Amino acid sequence: MSDIDDKPTPVESGEPSEWKKYSSYHIKTDPDQDDKASEIRLCSFARPHMRAFHCAWWCFFIAFFIWFAIAPLLSEIRDDIGITKQDVWTSSIVGVGGTILMRFVMGPMCDKYGARVLFMLILCFASIPTACTGFVNSATGLAILRLFIGVAGATFVPCQYWSSRMFTKEVVGTANALCGGWGNLGGGVTQLVMGSALFPLFKVFFDGDSEKAWRTVCVVPAIVAMASGIMVYRISDDAPKGNYDEMKKHGTMPEVSAAASFRSGALNLNTWVLFIQYACCFGVELTMNNAAALYFKDEFGQSTESAAAIASIFGWMNLFARGLGGFASDKANAKMGMRGRIWVQTIFLALEGALVLVFAQTGSLGAAIAVMVFFSLNVQAAEGATYGIVPYVDPASTGSISGIVGAGGNTGAVCFGLGFRQLSYEKAFNIMGYSILASALMSVFINIKGHAGLFWGKDDVVQKATLTVPAQEEEIEA
Repeated sequence: MSDIDDKPTPVESGEPSEWKKYSSYHIKTDPDQDDKASEIRLCSFARPHMRAFHCAWWCFFIAFFIWFAIAPLLSEIRDDIGITKQDVWTSSIVGVGGTILMRFVMGPMCDKYGARVLFMLILCFASIPTACTGFVNSATGLAILRLFIGVAGATFVPCQYWSSRMFTKEVVGTANALCGGWGNLGGGVTQLVMGSALFPLFKVFFDGDSEKAWRTVCVVPAIVAMASGIMVYRISDDAPKGNYDEMKKHGTMPEVSAAASFRSGALNLNTWVLFIQYACCFGVELTMNNAAALYFKDEFGQSTESAAAIASIFGWMNLFARGLGGFASDKANAKMGMRGRIWVQTIFLALEGALVLVFAQTGSLGAAIAVMVFFSLNVQAAEGATYGIVPYVDPASTGSISGIVGAGGNTGAVCFGLGFRQLSYEKAFNIMGYSILASALMSVFINIKGHAGLFWGKDDVVQKATLTVPAQEEEIEA
């Protein structure tokens, strides 16, 4: 039965020793981990835990949708305004590159203000340039437009921070992966909805005029993004015990220094190893979101609509693949501790790199699609496994570390995008594949205090007690 209409009972009288917005929860929680949930009930919408879970993935989904709403239309835009392949890739690089700084900023801002407020601000802001897509008339205008739309990509940080804030370490890998994966799904859905559904529909409205169609169609996702940001702000909570401003007012939560939080995360070597590895999985996904439709149109002679439909398959794998990575990480953690999480991530990265190299050599359309499916599965699973490790690196600076690692994804997209801008598809894919394989080897340098590494060290007694929880407490109830 769904909990969509159930709300935990607010604290109505007296001032408890520690203030809480809710006196009870509709989900199993761990009071020793700040009332975080120790289970995931996917069919529940109850506040605060599951409401935040669903708001997090939905906001990230919409952010991804507007971020890449223009991607399946790029071939039409290129032809109508008379720009080159290099100009198109410049706009794509700017679109993902502009998000790097924002993700660095979002980390400590999450620690200080919480995810809910930041989601509203980013979605409402990014919806404005999305609605202005129709005014583009030059390569410079396209690059500037995508720079501002790219701010939406910073929502990944509050997405992962929010789920880490709501769920215990035993299930946080799965929670983070599901939120991130279902959010990333927006990258595949936008290819299909914008390129294969709304664009043809708008062409019908304008009597077959494709230019008028692409100049107006982006108003639709812009409206949805604005409405989503406002709605989520009003119906959700920052943390299990309430909103940050309420918790600070009642002394439940101390004031947080954004600068100190960022400094602590940035000085941790593990953060930068994960930064590089995330560049080689999420950075690959962002690059494919920009490249896939163009690749299948240019290399296999597909139409705009069919190329967009094929490209959408890559993003659709997020429906389960990233969650699979997080789930595998949690299960390996229960059996082997941190060493298990690191091995899972390493294996997914290695498989991803190998499949990119195979994809680069595939000459038939059917085989290319088949290889892309397995390639995409491992890309997203590696992303989920990465954020199964992030909450352990330095729990007090989780927001900042999430931001830095998340920025790694955009950094990777910029680097790989430059390759696609300057080189042939085959050479660009080969560089991508070998880079991913190299990043997998870097797992030997992950050494988190109190936890085992890939080949040496061991989890201390306290960590083992936390990690080996009964299987029923890790259950995901659908």
